[in-house]
Amino acid sequence: MAIRYAVDTNVLVRLSHRTDPQHGLIAESIRRLELQKVELCLTYQNLGEFWNVSTRPLDKNGFGLSVHETDRRFRDLIRTMTVLEEIEEVFHTWLHVLVIHQVCGVQVHDAHIAATLEVHGIAHLLTLNTPDFKRFPNLIPIHPRDVQP
Repeated sequence: MAIRYAVDTNVLVRLSHRTDPQHGLIAESIRRLELQKVELCLTYQNLGEFWNVSTRPLDKNGFGLSVHETDRRFRDLIRTMTVLEEIEEVFHTWLHVLVIHQVCGVQVHDAHIAATLEVHGIAHLLTLNTPDFKRFPNLIPIHPRDVQP
């Protein structure tokens, strides 16, 4: 079985926006993982966040894309990466993670990602926010700059 990495929202949005200052770093890290035959995976949570950030206005910390352009980029992602199923076990694991790790506020979304990955047996998460995921013991957050050739 191939090694699988999940790809966090902050990586996805920068990968799809070529003008982003971090696009080059992220594209190179994705290329390296693909050369290593790593299966890249997405969660429904990440896809929802991708749509949110992509369509949110620029003055609200978004990318201000149209629905049509967001849909095009969204479909590019789901065509090239594996979308993990949102099965019932994810819900129960997520609730457990929320309580065990005392998760509050916006971090509920990160806990949902962590629960989805745990259920699907994925340990690695490619993310720009490694500190946000260190609290989850079954998860290894990897920054794009740390992906080895």
